[in-house]
Amino acid sequence: MKPYKIPESVLVLIHSADLQVLLIERADKPGYWQSVTGSLDAPDEPLAATAARELFEETGIVADGERIVLRDWQLSNIYEIYPMWRHRYAPGVTQNTEHVFSVEVPRDIAITLSPREHINHAWLPYLEAADRCFSSSNAEVILQLPRRIR
Repeated sequence: MKPYKIPESVLVLIHSADLQVLLIERADKPGYWQSVTGSLDAPDEPLAATAARELFEETGIVADGERIVLRDWQLSNIYEIYPMWRHRYAPGVTQNTEHVFSVEVPRDIAITLSPREHINHAWLPYLEAADRCFSSSNAEVILQLPRRIR
């Protein structure tokens, strides 16, 4: 039996210097667009390590700490886990704590999606990206982008 997911995750907002945001479309729910997200693999996995791992797994982007630098927003959101995904968590777990990171990349960076997880990607102006996200917490983070990077 597959172990239950840990109800603690990261959200990695990928953006360009000119406030374009990269969204990816879920393979298990076509039409559901989001930023990179993922749960900790172990309770003691550092959040920055989770963010770097998920960024690479879902897009092929490597946060090397020099050219591509993850920024920890020191922001956490607690939200209700969508009922359709609760079976992935231990019985009775209904909330997840999500920690926000961002990474600025050039728009021409190569994107390599994990086909098991995502089927498409798009660069959008940040307001349009916020509108396209299915997750309200993801949209709220995108709307904070202009003041977070200036």
